[in-house]
Amino acid sequence: MPELSDTSSTLSVGERIKVLRESRGMSRPTLAQLCGRGPDWLKKIESGERELSSHTLLLRLAAALQLSDLSVITGNTEGPAAPVPLGRLNHPSMPAIWTAVMQRTMSPRTTSTADPAILQGRVDQSWRLWHTSEHNRTEVGSLLPDLIRDAEAAVRALDGEGRRAALVALSDVYRLTGQATAYVAPAELAWVVADRALSAAQDADQPAAIAAAAWNMGNILRETAYPEEALRVVNEAADLIRPHLDDAPDDWRGVYGALQLHAAVTAAREGREGDAWRYWGKGDQVAKSLPPAYVHPSTVFGRANVDFHAVSVATDLRKSQKALGLADDIDPDTMPSVERQARLWVEVARGHLQRGDRTAALHVMQMAHRIGAETVAYTPSARHVAADLWRSAPRAMRKEASHLAELVGVATG
Repeated sequence: MPELSDTSSTLSVGERIKVLRESRGMSRPTLAQLCGRGPDWLKKIESGERELSSHTLLLRLAAALQLSDLSVITGNTEGPAAPVPLGRLNHPSMPAIWTAVMQRTMSPRTTSTADPAILQGRVDQSWRLWHTSEHNRTEVGSLLPDLIRDAEAAVRALDGEGRRAALVALSDVYRLTGQATAYVAPAELAWVVADRALSAAQDADQPAAIAAAAWNMGNILRETAYPEEALRVVNEAADLIRPHLDDAPDDWRGVYGALQLHAAVTAAREGREGDAWRYWGKGDQVAKSLPPAYVHPSTVFGRANVDFHAVSVATDLRKSQKALGLADDIDPDTMPSVERQARLWVEVARGHLQRGDRTAALHVMQMAHRIGAETVAYTPSARHVAADLWRSAPRAMRKEASHLAELVGVATG
């Protein structure tokens, strides 16, 4: 079987994958397993029955096929190479965070006093910084090592209700660590952080904390191409917290709503349109039951986030006209999270690209970068849009597309 370079440039993505797989003597089950999926999934990709729209899965396939350039699969050979990362994106905060997480002390608990209320206040303040800073990874990343150590120390130092409160704070710290290191942490750290967040919440025996940690675990599962496991985790967490909602604080309902939105996006990325909108509808009902101005402190669930997620669901389902229509009706300023605002504009840019309007996509991506520079620079979908624009922007926009790619850190050489 010839290598791909010897075949027609008109091959589809699925056909390219099949040629590459067979040229390497790989069976369909073997390649599918390397991507964390089943052989039926890969068969549908190769036959063209199913579209491969997940950038994460494209990278997994490219790595499994030992490719250094993603365009060998996508067929987009204009412009710069689209490198397949052998490692991960880098951020200067990672070494100190790695040390704090992976060099966890085993010494006995100390007798020093620790106030869990003060600790929780520091964690809450850090979550606010995550959602309001243009450079959230850098600013929050600088705080996390001390927060991790202090929260661990508080759990060791306290007993009874104080220890339970400290465990909730520790779970929140690890959830924030997961957010701040997404796409830059090595896989082993990402899984350790997600597991510790869930374990701490379970030790505290606090349903809302468990549900929030499950939301975080679902993010890790979905982004590492385990969508069914992600749905299972968030659905189990929703079942756990649901019986408590009638008399629960608003934040308990907020995290329940966030679980529904998480499931909606996960289902949409799998092409399950009915399930996606069903989950979104549940989240919408939760938002209607809360005060109009309500925003969950860490997940930012609320009326605005429900509306933002409708755009994401439509975009992931490749319903670009619907996505852009929904976006037209949104007032971004109702969302207090800079990070979430930037991600909204990335979704809108994806919608414009689906329609072939690269000029509009470039304009919107420039807005996204102005709002949340680090959100755009460290989110794979945003980097994928920036790279696509660099390769295919209209001639009059190439200088601006090149500048955006450089700002985002997409290789243009």
